[in-house]
Amino acid sequence: MAKAKKPIKQEITPAEVALQPITDTIEKNYMPYVMSVIVSRAIPEIDGLKPSHRKLLYTMYKMGLLTGHRTKSTNVVGQTMKLNPHGDMAIYETMVRLTRGYEALLHPLIDSKGSFGKFYSRDMAFAASRYTEVKLDAFSAELFRGIDKDAVEFTDNYDNTMKEPTLLPTAFPNILVSPNMGIAVGMASQICSFNLGEVCDATVAVLKNENLTTDELLDIIPAPDFSGGGELLYNRDKMREVYETGRGNIPLRARYTYDKSAGCIDVLEIPYSTTIEVILKKLTDMIKSDSLKEVTDVRDEIDLNGFKLTLDLKRGTDPDRLMKKLFKKTPLQDAFSCNFNLLIDGSPHQLGLRAIIDEWIRFRMGCVKRELNFDLGKKKEKLHLLLGLGKILIDIDKAIRIVRETEKESMVVPNLMQGFGIDETQAEYIAEIKLRYLNREYIMNRLKEIDSLQKEIDQLEKTIASERKLKNLIVKQLEEIKKKYAIPRKTAIIPDHEVEEYDEEESIENYGVKLVVTRGGYFKKITLQSFRMNEEQGLKPGDEVLQIEDAENASEIFIITDKQKIYRVRAAEFENKKSSALGDYLPAKLGFEEGERVMLMKPVSSPYSAEHRLIYIFENGKGVRVPLSLYETKSARKKLINAYSDTAPVVGVFYETEPVDLLLVNDAGKAILIRSSLIPEKATRTAAGANLFAMKPEQKLVDATSAPEIKYESFEKCRKLKLPATGTAVVIKSEVK
Repeated sequence: MAKAKKPIKQEITPAEVALQPITDTIEKNYMPYVMSVIVSRAIPEIDGLKPSHRKLLYTMYKMGLLTGHRTKSTNVVGQTMKLNPHGDMAIYETMVRLTRGYEALLHPLIDSKGSFGKFYSRDMAFAASRYTEVKLDAFSAELFRGIDKDAVEFTDNYDNTMKEPTLLPTAFPNILVSPNMGIAVGMASQICSFNLGEVCDATVAVLKNENLTTDELLDIIPAPDFSGGGELLYNRDKMREVYETGRGNIPLRARYTYDKSAGCIDVLEIPYSTTIEVILKKLTDMIKSDSLKEVTDVRDEIDLNGFKLTLDLKRGTDPDRLMKKLFKKTPLQDAFSCNFNLLIDGSPHQLGLRAIIDEWIRFRMGCVKRELNFDLGKKKEKLHLLLGLGKILIDIDKAIRIVRETEKESMVVPNLMQGFGIDETQAEYIAEIKLRYLNREYIMNRLKEIDSLQKEIDQLEKTIASERKLKNLIVKQLEEIKKKYAIPRKTAIIPDHEVEEYDEEESIENYGVKLVVTRGGYFKKITLQSFRMNEEQGLKPGDEVLQIEDAENASEIFIITDKQKIYRVRAAEFENKKSSALGDYLPAKLGFEEGERVMLMKPVSSPYSAEHRLIYIFENGKGVRVPLSLYETKSARKKLINAYSDTAPVVGVFYETEPVDLLLVNDAGKAILIRSSLIPEKATRTAAGANLFAMKPEQKLVDATSAPEIKYESFEKCRKLKLPATGTAVVIKSEVK
């Protein structure tokens, strides 16, 4: 058998490579993809639907599933592929979210039978499409109202074999009733759901009063409404901002009950933006880390009755106080991030609530006008036929004679047209009338419709020409929809000023402690009783005590390192130790980088006082004082980076509540003793400081201490009253001995 020849590798010369600017590449290749994702996939339009939703629902509508019986989901998925050329699983997942069983929508669009999972569970999987059944919910009829009367434009599907609607003519602002989320390229959309009754009332109010203000809108729609229920922490000013800008966070929290006899808390509703698995993991981690001592067990008790998360409590636990803690530390309180981004006439726009309602009204008025024009055309066509029928009433025998005496069938219509002075359409209609109907009684009964038709046509023309009448018609439809489908709010509104914030310090058992940190990075929290019994500290060989500070168990502690970082911790986060123990290793506990060392450990009180200062002494002989208040942050950040200047290595860090003496020693054995009040104060944390020690270029500081008597002899002779100052020789005590 002959061996296959290897293909000859052809070298491409540089001259053959066509260079293309990156901007052209982006414009020709990337931008079409971006626009396709934005317009054809991820961002909802004014009917509240993405293309995938619209194609699925319209397929079900054409299958007769609005009034018929349920059919297997797999049948719907297969039919939808004629409009939506994606895999069956992508289409089925789209369907799942719209079903009653999944419970993601306040008003489900698909009536379902079988297991479809739940929106509040990440792991509760839906059954395969061959096992589940679906049909359109009765509520979906309002999405299609007028679609068979040319209410919206139709376009070809992907292979030009079918027509599909570009939008659905929703008879209510579905964009605000059905929540929607989409991530496109460079933009995203996250629209929360609102109560149907409130949305209908607000839209009616806007239709009747174009000058409706945001505050008046807030009175009608106070806040969003979520299918998961729960409680919404309400702040009118923040809600007004969301309504006006279409962007903002809406805080939500779980709803719970306390079963005193069983000693447990039952969480019955959770925020729409989280899942039970996320909550369970956080609770389990807290129990494992011993930061949730009040709870002995936590269980998922979801059953056929709905959602339930149970927490077993230790005896004597205050359930309300515990829940305040859990709201603070777990996803039991979360926030829905609003981003009202939608497509208007094919272009993405971020709109506020009022702007969305205005756009929907504009869209709906166009739909209603098209629908009325369709009806008008049909009625005019019928009137035209009846007027032709009226002309043969003059001489029915003549009409019969014309038909009977015409030799060729093709000449019947022309002869009728000539005989009665009617057009071809009227003649065709008359020619198709059965012989039995060619009597005076039948014709007279049909002609009675002419007067009513003319009145209806006149009324339709007046309605189409009047914006006010069109709006009144939409108002009537909205009032009917509200009466038929509106349900009470599921999400309770709780004014945020009535909500008590969890104060961690209140829950901490407070008592006096001694804090010990060693040069090697070991930290110990020792009760005063234990410290008095044994003051001798257990240390690793070669290690030594850096600081011993008095504090309380609830105290906040600054741990400042040589890498321009401050770690903020609470004493309560550390377990009590005995003096003989080594303690907690801070680099491991706080996540130090390699080689990072503790320079200062200090308990501080909040709010941070501007009268208290941190003093930094650097290797280059410079120093700076920084007010403690500069380290105040809006959030409870555990680690502050760039806490001080990195222009030179730090030699010493000191906490100043009142002026102290500092001895600075360089590598030439010279020192200056200065009052800390001489060091200039700066208003920025990263200030490089002023020159304190006048040294030769090759010299550097090697030590800075506020307790020189421990290590140095005759240091008083090194005192300086002005800065910068030159050093005086100093003797280390060990050398004297």
